[in-house]
Order: sequence, then C-alpha cells, then structure tokens
Amino acid sequence: MLQGRLFSYGDAHRYRVGINADHLPVNRPHATEARTNSRDGYLYDGRHKGAKNYEPNSFGGPAETGRALWQPLPVTGETGDTEAPSHAEDDNFVQAGNLYRLMSEDEKTRLVENLSQNIAGVSRDDIAERAINNFRQADADFGKRLEAAVQALRG
Repeated sequence: MLQGRLFSYGDAHRYRVGINADHLPVNRPHATEARTNSRDGYLYDGRHKGAKNYEPNSFGGPAETGRALWQPLPVTGETGDTEAPSHAEDDNFVQAGNLYRLMSEDEKTRLVENLSQNIAGVSRDDIAERAINNFRQADADFGKRLEAAVQALRG
C-alpha cells in the first residue's frame, strides 16, 4: 500500500523545488559533476554560466554523438525507426515571409529596428550573418533592410 507513495513524494518534491531539484547540493552526486542541460527557473544556482544547452550551436555546447540510446530488443513483426519525410516543396520560411508582407510599412520598420538592435549585439559576425540570412530567405526586402540596419548600428 505504501509503495504508491514513492511516486507522489518525488513529484511533490519536484513541484515544490522546481526543475533544478537535482542541482541542489543535497540532491546532486558528490563523487562527480552532474552535467545536465536543465537550467534556469526556480532555484537556479548559475553553474552553467552562459553555456548553451541546444544543438547545433557555435560555442562548443552539446553535440549529437550518433550512438544509440538503447540496445535493440528482439521483437516479432514489422518495426523500426523512421525519419520525417523531406519534401522538395517544404519551405520553412514561407509563413514568415507571408506575415512580413502582410505588415504595414510602420510595422515592418519597427520589426527591423527591434531585430537589428538584438542582432547588432551578437559578438560573432558569422552568427549575425546566419540570422540575417534566415530573414532574407523569408523575404528579400526583409533581409536587405535588416542587414542595412545592423551595419548602421555596428558602424
């Protein structure tokens, strides 16, 4: 009867303490450094110090290893992993471009000003250029205006 409580105690603890419960000194391992990608939120202790927790990134963060996460199990019947199909007509930028073209001139100007201020603060030129190129793929005018605004801010 009491075994059912084992589930609820852990859940109640995580609810109270938050996503970083495993980072608290009392909960984390002492013999090794736990390297999770959980961060921010309630009780964050700042140990990651700006390290990126997504992949791909340009700062040496986590990278896919290509190793299987589990060993295959013998099964009967048809099974397997499938990748999402890639279609030639897929366009990841068409909706963003359509939205930009629907905006009034004032909205476009405000959007470009807002984005350019953020992109101009990026420390690496290759990252800023990749960001601008994404907007350029959505709409050529959008990318051109954004690139000019970023260059003006960077001097």
